[in-house]
Parts: sequence; C-alpha cells; structure tokens
Amino acid sequence: MQIILYLSVALIAIAFFVLVIFLSTTLKSFQVTLTSVSKTLAGLEKQLDGVTAETTILLQKTNALADDLKEKTESLTSVVDAVKDVGTTVTKFNGTLKNITKSVDTQVEESKEKISQIVQWSNVILELKDKWQARKQEKNEISLNQGKRVRSH
Repeated sequence: MQIILYLSVALIAIAFFVLVIFLSTTLKSFQVTLTSVSKTLAGLEKQLDGVTAETTILLQKTNALADDLKEKTESLTSVVDAVKDVGTTVTKFNGTLKNITKSVDTQVEESKEKISQIVQWSNVILELKDKWQARKQEKNEISLNQGKRVRSH
C-alpha cells in the first residue's frame, strides 16, 4: 500500500509539474500579448497627442475663419443695404419719370389742336412770304427791264 501512496504522490507531482509547465507557457504567451498591447497603447497615445495638437490648430483656424466670415458678412450687409437703397431710388426715379411722361403726354394731347393750328398758320405765313417775295422779284425784274429800255433808246 505504501507503493500506491508513493505512486499517487508521484502522479500528483507529475500532474502538478505538467500544470506548472502549462501555466508557465500560458503566462509567457499572456506576457507577450500584454507587451504587444502596451506598445500599441503607447503608439496610440503618441498618435492621440498628435491628433490633439492638430485638432487644437484646426480649432484656432476655424475660430479665425469664423471671425473673418463674421466681419465680411457685416460689411456685405452694408453693401446689400446700399444696393437696396439704390434700388429704392431707381424705383422712385422710374415712378417720377412715368409721372412726367404722363404729364407730357396729357399736355401734348391737350395741345394737339393748338399745335395743328400753329402749323397751319405757319404754312399760310410761309406761303404769303413766298408770294410777297415772288411779287417783289417780279417788280424788280420789271423795273430792270424798263431801265434797260430807257437806256437803249
């Protein structure tokens, strides 16, 4: 029976030895994995620092761009207001021109008959002037002809 006891202890020792070897292998593999994870995390930390720095720079540029955009929007607003005022002025000017045109059209309509009479009287006066000049020229020719006859005799 003592042999069974020794064999049992030996078997337990062998089993414990195998268990220790298995655990040792597993722990070494786990150590390699943890080392790899540690290196990866260190690399990620460096990358995260770079990303943080770039994000800070990008945020500063975005704020500067937003300020610039705000200034330009304010100046553009004044330009838009000025253009709006010009549009209003042009609209008022067009209205004034329409009123003037209507007034002139109305006065021309009212004065058509007077203008027609003035044109007719002008034509009559021009005809009278032409006839008067023709008679005057005739008289001059007659007197010239009579003067030539008196000289030739």
